[in-house]
Amino acid sequence: MFCGDYVQGTIFPAPNFNPVADAQMLAGALQGFGCDKDMLVAVLTQRSTAQRLTIAEAYQSVLGRDLIGDLREKLSDHFKDVMVGLMYPPSSYDAHELWHAMKGAGTEENCLIDILASRTNGEIFQMREAYYLQYGSNLQEDIYSETSGHFRDTLMNLVQGTREEGYTDPAMAAQDAMVLWEACQQKTGEHKTMLQMILCNKSYQQLWLVFQEFQNISGQDIVDAINECYDGYFQELLVAIVLCVRDKPAYFAYRLYSAIHNFASGHYEKALLAICAGDAEDY
Repeated sequence: MFCGDYVQGTIFPAPNFNPVADAQMLAGALQGFGCDKDMLVAVLTQRSTAQRLTIAEAYQSVLGRDLIGDLREKLSDHFKDVMVGLMYPPSSYDAHELWHAMKGAGTEENCLIDILASRTNGEIFQMREAYYLQYGSNLQEDIYSETSGHFRDTLMNLVQGTREEGYTDPAMAAQDAMVLWEACQQKTGEHKTMLQMILCNKSYQQLWLVFQEFQNISGQDIVDAINECYDGYFQELLVAIVLCVRDKPAYFAYRLYSAIHNFASGHYEKALLAICAGDAEDY
């Protein structure tokens, strides 16, 4: 599979879609002291984002109630977070997750990594606009104030949304691969900067060539080299970028697998709710 040809998601627009009927089913599921969670899952996870937003409009029109408000009131814990998250456009939910990742007690770095390492230029532009509209704050400025070091520099590069698109140059790929190899050997501040500049700004198609050249030059996979040479959130972010270039659905599958096992050990990463509640049509 070529790096740019992502696997289609598992959620498609439901055929014979009836938003009024869906709204009534959801209202029935939310009635009484208990909730029919199976019904909520059956409806909301089997509709596209656009269809879910239409259901919310029908819910308000027919029942005179706010669907998101009812979900918040009737549900609890992480199930509530996922169901509510399904009712937001992807850019709004990304903005919501980023805001809470940075404005709580401490910064949830893994949330920043999962979102910013995986979004396209267009998605980043929409996310920045939604962030400002929802919170009256500048996303770039908040990232700058809440993070530090080369981890911050890489996030700031990604949030610009200036990655090249569709451009390939085999000769330049060999040069970039040599720069990456030197960056893994030298590990100076200048080399770290060059490394993140290549990973954040080259097109996915170009990086696919770069990674192949890196393997030829070093005899080592780029992910293994990064893991050996760097550590901390800077290393995790670089690896996330590489894995998303190669196969974005596989990256999120890996993150979900890790979250499930971390949950069992008592270390749950709230940032992974963004994967469950995000737009599965994109992955």
